Order: sequence, then C-alpha cells, then structure tokens
Amino acid sequence: MTKVDDEGQSHEAGERFRAPRIAIHRVYTRGGDAGKTSLVGGQRVSKADRRIEAYGTLDELNAIVGAAIVELRAEGAEAPRAIELARVLVRVQHELFNAGSLLATLPADIHPRQPRVTEVEVAALETDMDGKNAELSPLASFVLPGGSRTNASLHLARTVCRRAERIVVALAEETEVEPVIIRYLNRLSDALFVWSRWANQLLGAEETLWDPNFGR
Repeated sequence: MTKVDDEGQSHEAGERFRAPRIAIHRVYTRGGDAGKTSLVGGQRVSKADRRIEAYGTLDELNAIVGAAIVELRAEGAEAPRAIELARVLVRVQHELFNAGSLLATLPADIHPRQPRVTEVEVAALETDMDGKNAELSPLASFVLPGGSRTNASLHLARTVCRRAERIVVALAEETEVEPVIIRYLNRLSDALFVWSRWANQLLGAEETLWDPNFGR
C-alpha cells in the first residue's frame, strides 16, 4: 500500500523514513571552493565546523566498514556465518548514513520522517553483540589487532568509531544533538570489537594478546 505524507510525497506503508530525494548529475559544483559547505537546511557553514567534522568522520567510518566487508567476503568466501556478519555490517553502513543525515541537519530543520538511528538500532547492536560474544572465550589480556585482514579492518573501524563518538560528544557540548547518536556510536564500537574477535574465530586465525614484556 502506498501512502502520501504531509508534504505530498508517496511512500510504502511500513517505511519508517522517507526515501532520498536527490539527483546527482555531476560530482563537482565548485560551491565549496571557498571552504564552505551546505547543511541539509541550506545553511552555509565552514568545512572546519565541528558538525561537518562529525558527519565527515561517520563517512570515514562507513568507508572502513565497507573495506571490512570486502575483506570478510574474501577471507570467509561463502561460509554461511561470514555472509551473516557481512549482512550485519551492510546494515551498519546504512545506519551510519542515517546518523550522518541527522548530524547534517540543524535540529529545527529535522523532518519527522528524516532518516535517523533510533533505540531500535541500538538494541539490535546489543542483541547481535551478545550472541556472538557468548561464542567467544573470555579474554585474559587485552587483544591486539591482527590475525586476519578482516580482524584488522574491524579494529580500524572501532578506533574511528571511538573518534567519531568523541567528536559528536564535543558537538553536543556546543549545540543540540540527538542523544541516541552518541549511544549508537558507543554501542557500535563495542560491537566492532566483538565482531573482530568473532571473525578471527570464524576464520581460524589466532588472536594476539597484549604481553607487556614481549619486547624484552
């Protein structure tokens, strides 16, 4: 069934967010040559603005998650459980773009059906994380990135996720930010850690535990 919203836009019943309404005809516009860019509401701001840094870092994180998906598919081939994790990571990519949509919009301009992350997505991360963590052996020390390319990529994503979280927290200290974005990023960084360990187990790769005396 197709419904029409208050702006006259049609959408499928059951969809939570409105579909994108963009048309990209060319990549460059020259509009940012002076160091300014536009928010969703049309406001022109400096590219050094913390809001731009926030959603730009989510974009960076999204790219690294994409790289991790490629690595997982290469190393895990057609293993059903590798495919399962790849699907979860693709879902995360879409959620990160939704979160970026919110960050790219001033609070007064946010549309009721604008893409966003919600407590539903936070809960989904927790459920998936708990399930996979239950399959792992407890850690006796901190674990270092490595063992497989997938593991290293997921650890890289985790560190960028933590940086994104710090930037969004700093932005929230300056202006209004949807609190759920911070909760989502906090939970996602934990999930990326669990997924990195789970990926090594899936691929039969040995974990490297931190040994403070390794260099002696």
